[in-house]
Formats: sequence, C-alpha cells, structure tokens
Amino acid sequence: MTQITYDQCLAEMFALRRFGIKLGLDIIDAMLAGLGRPEKNFSVIHVAGTNGKGSIASALAAILHAAGYRVGLYTSPHLVRFNERICINGQQIPDSGVVEAYRAVKAVAPAEREPTFFEYATAMALYAFDKAEVDWAVIETGMGGRLDATNILAPALCVISNISLEHKSYLGNTIAQIAAEKGGIIKPGTPAVTGVHQKSAVSVLEEIAAENNAPLFRRGREFRVRRKRTKGGEPGFTYLGLYHRWTDMHSSLRGIHQLDNSALVLAACEVLMRQNVSLTLDAVKNGMENHRWPGRLEILDTRPAIIIDGAHNLIAARRLAAFLADYAGNRRVTMVIGILDDKPYMAMLKSLLPLCDRLIFTRPVIERSLPAETLLQAAREFTGPAEIIEDVATAVFTAMDVTSPEDVVCIAGSLYVVGEARAALENGHWLNAE
Repeated sequence: MTQITYDQCLAEMFALRRFGIKLGLDIIDAMLAGLGRPEKNFSVIHVAGTNGKGSIASALAAILHAAGYRVGLYTSPHLVRFNERICINGQQIPDSGVVEAYRAVKAVAPAEREPTFFEYATAMALYAFDKAEVDWAVIETGMGGRLDATNILAPALCVISNISLEHKSYLGNTIAQIAAEKGGIIKPGTPAVTGVHQKSAVSVLEEIAAENNAPLFRRGREFRVRRKRTKGGEPGFTYLGLYHRWTDMHSSLRGIHQLDNSALVLAACEVLMRQNVSLTLDAVKNGMENHRWPGRLEILDTRPAIIIDGAHNLIAARRLAAFLADYAGNRRVTMVIGILDDKPYMAMLKSLLPLCDRLIFTRPVIERSLPAETLLQAAREFTGPAEIIEDVATAVFTAMDVTSPEDVVCIAGSLYVVGEARAALENGHWLNAE
C-alpha cells in the first residue's frame, strides 16, 4: 500500500459514511481474522445502553488504569478529533497510530462489501489495543448491541445502562424489541450489570440471561446508591452493593443521573473483583473522582459561564433541564441548540425552552442535522429573542457576545453541535485542547 497521510486516512474513512449503517458481524469478523484476531489478546468489558454508555465506559477504564492495568477505551462519536475514539491509558492514540491502524485494516478489508466507517473504526481500535499490549479494553457499542460490530467480542463482563426508544428503524419500535437488541451483547456464562427498569425490558433481559446461563445484576435489586451531602457541601453517595457497602463515594461528573451511572460502574467493579481482578477501593475511588468525559455537563469557568452538554435525545434533554434549573438559578440563559433529524426534537425543545431567555438555533455539519428553520418553527410559542445562525462557531461566539458576564450560555442538542463548539472554543483559546 502506498504511503498515506493522517488527513488522507480520515478523508477515506469519512467518505464511507455515505454508505450508511449496516448492522451485522460477518464483515468485522473477516477483518479481525485478517488481522490475526487481535481481540483475543486482552480482556474486555462491553457497554451498551441508550444513555450513559460513555460515562460508564470511561469511568471503568480510569479505574482499571488506576489499579495498574494497561487499558484501552473505545467510544463514539468523537467530539473534535477521530483519535478521541481510541484511547490507551487515558491518552488518545497519536495521528501515526491512526494511520498505522487504518493501513493494517484496509489491507485485510473483505472484497464482498466495503466496510462501513464504524466497522473500520472498531477494527482499528482492536488492532491498536493489541499493538499496545493492553490488559483490558472497555468497548462501547455504536448502535444497539446484537448486530453491532463490537459484538464480535467475548467479554468478561457486560454492562447495559438503560433503555429508551431510539433508532427505531434499526432496533425496533418498542422498549422490548430494543431491549432484545441491546441484550444481545450478553454471552454464555458472562455476568451482566444493568440499570434497566421497565418491566418489559427487564423481562427480555432476564430471559436472555437465563438462556445464556449468565448472572444478571440489576440496579435497585442487587445494588443501589444513596445520595448524601458531605461536610464540605459537595455531593457524595453511599454504594450498597452486591458484596460491599462503600461510603463517601464521589463522581467527577455532574448531574444527579450520574448516581445511576456510578452505581453500574461500582457493581461492575464488584463483579470484576469476584473474578479475581486486582482492584482496590482506593483505585476505584481514584478512578471515579478523577476521570473526565468532555461535552457532558461540562462547565467552563468563563464570563459568561458556558455549559456544554450533548443532550442528544429526550432523556438527556430532560436531565440537562433538571441540572440547568438548579445551576442557573436566577441567571438568564442563552441556549445554542441544534438537533439531528432522527431525534424527538419537539419533546426535547419542550423540556429545554422554558429555562431559556434567548435562543440561537444552529446546524452542525452532518447530513442528519435538522434545518435550523425547522427548530425555529417548532419553538414558535417561545416569547424571548430567537434567531438562526447556522454556523455553530459563529452561533457560540454570538451567544457569548449577547449574554452578560453574570449569566449563562448553554450549548446543547447534539454531540455534533458540541464537537463543533468545543473546536471553536479551543481555537479561540477559551478551552484547553484535550
């Protein structure tokens, strides 16, 4: 293969997005076979669910690294740079690592069908983790689970965060159908931890687990958390778990919903401990308190303060609304928002707009983004100032200009909006590059 630069590599990969999403395992299986089965050389934690996958996966990776393991973390989508998807010991792989992995995967790509962008990225991550000789890889699904490219793995542990209606054209029209797709990551004899609560979804997961003779541990049944306030006023919690009771616990991530994610992380740690994985409580606390997950209730200490949150579906929008109501208090809020066309934008706006004093509708550079005019029309009952600025960077800096230093700018609606906003803020030196 001729030499290829980093930019050429990404251009070729991003061009594959025009082929859309193709669920199935045959192509990724052939790619990994051609690479010599890199996924067999490390232990895996597989994380699925509607919301919280990235927060859970990044926390588990941080905990394992704090315990002294070499750890790979594979997540999606990226916010600013592709390299964010593939991290080793908390660091994004370098551009040279992306090129090396792409060349290796391209050389073994099967002829019967062009692999999708996500299939390439998944194979590249597993190749990179093998080359780096990681002990553990924490892998987040892309969509669903059963036919997701990541489901080629044989994990030591599965985590299914929660379930709501999403990607219905691919995963099904009911909670039970979507639960069956996400529950498809459960493997024979492999323990699974979940925060799923709907009766229909729980029933499906329990049936899948029973068929696979896989232990299933549920939040609210085998483990739970209890919120408390510490002496310093900072939020903390007590974890009442499978085998332990851990007090004075903290998460570095904001939002009351992170308690649910933290419960799943800690239950996963307990399961790993029972598998004789060397984890101490100190390592668990260290990882929980120090890991970072940008673009999710991220607050910049600027004037005006800037909140950056993907809030990319209805549940996430409601969680942002709850946080914003508490955080903003009497301060006025300018919201920069753009939403993708497969999201329930009317319901999302209904959750968020009552908290806003000014709106700027924008549109990220992705084919699936809704026209800003559509969002403006949907918000016609909003009585405050509202405008369209389609370029995300311009929208962000306009919001900063028109908002007083004592008030708040909130950027939300899509991780693609958040990615473009963070890139603009980094380039403007308002945000340190990761």
